[in-house]
Amino acid sequence: MSKSSPENAAGNTRKPAAFVYEDEPRPLETAVPAQRRKPSSFEADVVLTPDEDDPFINPDKDAAPLPVAMPRRRRTSFAKIAGAAFGVLLSLAFGLWTDSLIRDLFSRADWLGYAALTALAIGILAVIGIVIRETAGMIRLAAVQTIKAEAEAAILETRPAKARSLVNRLTAMLSAKPETAKGRATLKASENDIIDAPHLVALAERELLGPLDRQARALIVNSSKRVSIVTAVSPRAIVDLLYVLYEASRLIRAMAELYGGRPGTLGMARLMRDVLAHLAVTGSIAVGDSLVQQVLGHGLASKLSARLGEGVINGLMTARIGIAAMDLCRPLAFHALKRPGISDFIGDLTPSISGRDQQK
Repeated sequence: MSKSSPENAAGNTRKPAAFVYEDEPRPLETAVPAQRRKPSSFEADVVLTPDEDDPFINPDKDAAPLPVAMPRRRRTSFAKIAGAAFGVLLSLAFGLWTDSLIRDLFSRADWLGYAALTALAIGILAVIGIVIRETAGMIRLAAVQTIKAEAEAAILETRPAKARSLVNRLTAMLSAKPETAKGRATLKASENDIIDAPHLVALAERELLGPLDRQARALIVNSSKRVSIVTAVSPRAIVDLLYVLYEASRLIRAMAELYGGRPGTLGMARLMRDVLAHLAVTGSIAVGDSLVQQVLGHGLASKLSARLGEGVINGLMTARIGIAAMDLCRPLAFHALKRPGISDFIGDLTPSISGRDQQK
């Protein structure tokens, strides 16, 4: 009798079987035939985006720039005609009243009449001086706008004659500015070397207006800082309004004097009217959504108190007024040099917070 194996003794017998591993290839008869593609050529419409238009390289490219401030057109209206007519009538009435007054004084005593004539002569001389000063200021402002308009026309000319004449007039207008001494020397040295009108105007802009632009930026920064600090600590809203108006008028006058305008009282009133009209037309006379978004975009909403945030926004509003005044008072439009924007002054108004954001 033969001995049985242990598997048979236990009753756990297993039939032979075959197993297929996953790494084994599939049989040829069951493999799916590969779809082969015939070689062909194709043309794809590939458009390469320039670096200056790439929103990832230049994120501020699509941001809407501040509109350029332009002087208002002077037109004759019925209101101006009526004002001139009534002004002449009041002048005649004042003349008759003065004549009657002097006659009455002479009838009382001769020395009273002569004293009145002396006072009248001094007053007339003072009025003549005021008229001359205001007229000179208006002429200077008009000369700035004339040079700006002629520069835009000279850029389109093929001959440099107009551009050279314009550069000479601009040099003469800014000859009293010590900041332009180096630029005037550079233009004098290269007077006959440049024959292209656009390049000549661009060189004049860089050499003559570049130093003045840096000084104008410093004026805007300092004025904006003062407004930001005063409005952040002032207890009343009326104080904020009065100080903003005072600082804006100072900034506009300083900007006009910097670029050779030097306006009088009437010229200053006209400049302020143009600046306020520009801000009203562009929707910037009050703190609008765009200005708030520019501040909030830098993460200041969660880091500033209410008063300090209001001061920063008022400072940015003053900076916008300064940029508009810069557009109006600058004798050449921005072509060769970059025009400042409102974002250029946010870091100056909040240097500590901006520095922390950059470190993070």
